[in-house]
Amino acid sequence: MKKNLRQTILESAFELFFEKGYEETTIQDIIDRANVARGSFYYHFRGKDELLNSISELLDDHYREIEENFPDDMNCFEKLVYMNGEMHSYIEHNVPYGLMANLYSMQLVKTGGFNLLDRNRYYFVLMNKLIEEGKREGSIREDRSTEGISRFYSMCERALVTDWCMNNGEYSLGDYSKEVFKCMIAELKA
Repeated sequence: MKKNLRQTILESAFELFFEKGYEETTIQDIIDRANVARGSFYYHFRGKDELLNSISELLDDHYREIEENFPDDMNCFEKLVYMNGEMHSYIEHNVPYGLMANLYSMQLVKTGGFNLLDRNRYYFVLMNKLIEEGKREGSIREDRSTEGISRFYSMCERALVTDWCMNNGEYSLGDYSKEVFKCMIAELKA
């Protein structure tokens, strides 16, 4: 699959953020790594903050991969638990904790256009689909709204990532999530 220019810039930026850190990476570094013109960069992004906010696009790409690889023998509740563990392992190995901390803090202090919690993201579309299917198959409670379950699920995920960031990535986010997440959302199980 051929990557578009925006995707190339995003991937180059996140490689640099991982290598050098967010604060130490300049826009010129990103332009050089992506091998694009300055005008092309600014056509797609206003600056580093907008790039950082775009991490949700990369995460959503990984959610699509996770969905393609769901084991066939899992019910929807188990798929939600699996999805969390796989994504948190991905974040641990591909997104430095400092970058996630910057992203989370940006969501709190900046206004306008920040889409980590955009309910139209693929993350929320997939989660809501699994919740609805889980209600129909009997693996997820029917007495709670899909929106309420979705909000609770994503809050639990953010709590784990926030704790990992606050502890400077000193433990395995993926392993810890796989250990405790099922307990965190157990009340959603039918």
